[in-house]
Amino acid sequence: MPTLSNNLILARCPHCAVANPNLTLLHRVETKDHASQNARWWGLYSCARCGGAAVASATKPGVEVDKIFPSSTVLPQAIPLRPREYLQQAHDSLHAPAGAVMLAASAVDSMLKAKNYADGSLYTRIEKAVTEHLLTEDMGKWAHAVRLDANDQRHADDAADLPTEADARRVLDFARTLAEVLFVLPSRIERGLKAEPPAA
Repeated sequence: MPTLSNNLILARCPHCAVANPNLTLLHRVETKDHASQNARWWGLYSCARCGGAAVASATKPGVEVDKIFPSSTVLPQAIPLRPREYLQQAHDSLHAPAGAVMLAASAVDSMLKAKNYADGSLYTRIEKAVTEHLLTEDMGKWAHAVRLDANDQRHADDAADLPTEADARRVLDFARTLAEVLFVLPSRIERGLKAEPPAA
């Protein structure tokens, strides 16, 4: 963990995901509970690239940080390795939106393949997943929008605008939501059912 110092040393900005961000201290403050105990020091940092703020806490200045808000993105292990890697790379490249869009679309493609929708084009696989109720109709429309956004970038369509960071976040949000629906939620349900005591 980094220390509570003039620069917060993180591998990636928690907002724009740029590598080795310049997170500079804006303000430092000490807080205590109502009995003047449980003292903690807080540092407010700003990313020089995106302007996003991060807050870190420690027992005193200069020592190892114990909490950072927002925390770094850690994807659940319930997501299969290949789509999880595509999602992580998409998140880590939000500062390069065209690349992030293509990686998020690759994650969608990989998730469908992990659910045994491997034949034909991505268009065909999305349609089949909707027909067989793996995806709702609205999720299918959203998946097609992601596919088309990625196609614009892959084929360097001069008529299409280059995506912004906001566009990339929108596409990544869908891919992460799809991962939650297809893998993370079913995994939680399975764990919950196993933990339930048998019915009397």
